[in-house]
Amino acid sequence: MSKVGIIKEFWLFLRVRKKLWLAPIVFILVLLGLLIIVTGNTALAPFIYALF
Repeated sequence: MSKVGIIKEFWLFLRVRKKLWLAPIVFILVLLGLLIIVTGNTALAPFIYALF
């Protein structure tokens, strides 16, 4: 199954189950995860971790 298929299936789940309020939460969690992964091995890491 492709990544696009997973995203499409998740969106359909949210729409059918009337759980659209979960979309912003998932979006923020994905952004935070990407931020940690991208800055994990750089000189910015101490500054990013200090925010949390």
